[in-house]
Amino acid sequence: MGLRVASGDRSVKHTFKKWLPKPETVRENRWLRWLGPVLHHPRLWHFSRKGIALGLALGIFFGLLIPVAQIPVSATVAVLLRANLPMAVASTLVTNPVTFGPVYYGAYRLGKRILGEPALTEAQAEALLKSAHAAPAQEQGWTDRMAHWAGRLKTVGKPLVLGLSIIATVSGLAVYFLTSALWILKTRWTRRKRLRERTTRDAVNAESLRD
Repeated sequence: MGLRVASGDRSVKHTFKKWLPKPETVRENRWLRWLGPVLHHPRLWHFSRKGIALGLALGIFFGLLIPVAQIPVSATVAVLLRANLPMAVASTLVTNPVTFGPVYYGAYRLGKRILGEPALTEAQAEALLKSAHAAPAQEQGWTDRMAHWAGRLKTVGKPLVLGLSIIATVSGLAVYFLTSALWILKTRWTRRKRLRERTTRDAVNAESLRD
């Protein structure tokens, strides 16, 4: 039984490894170099159900919650919690130039509705969100970029913060439990498939011996 479970786990791990960034790529990332030797801790690269689920949840959470420095923030928390580091880094891409608009617009609208504030027109909301997301000079460090964004955030204030917090929290928790459930189902399915194949093989061998 233990060997079959391990085989199922290996199948799941192989699926994740195919699209996650390589350890060298993560360690050489300019936003993560400051972590130094900490990045070599084996738990950060271990493909376990909990590590993968937690890393994915952290990346989704910070990817949605903050518009800048998602990678260093997510990686730092992943290091502290011993989550899978490549997964935490890769999943921050949930927000990108394509998804930024819909995510932040929806979060802003959600925050306005919960706070009971009067709704803006779409043009007004889009203008405010673009202003808040305007990036500083690329040569600035990620701490400077965070400070810059915090100042910009004052233009949209509580509605966006509240909306993003709700969406990021719900999404992070949902992803964690969904990933854990899918991992378990995949492992069980692989185990049962191998068991059926073994049973079939044994039946064929037994039939051959009788002949």
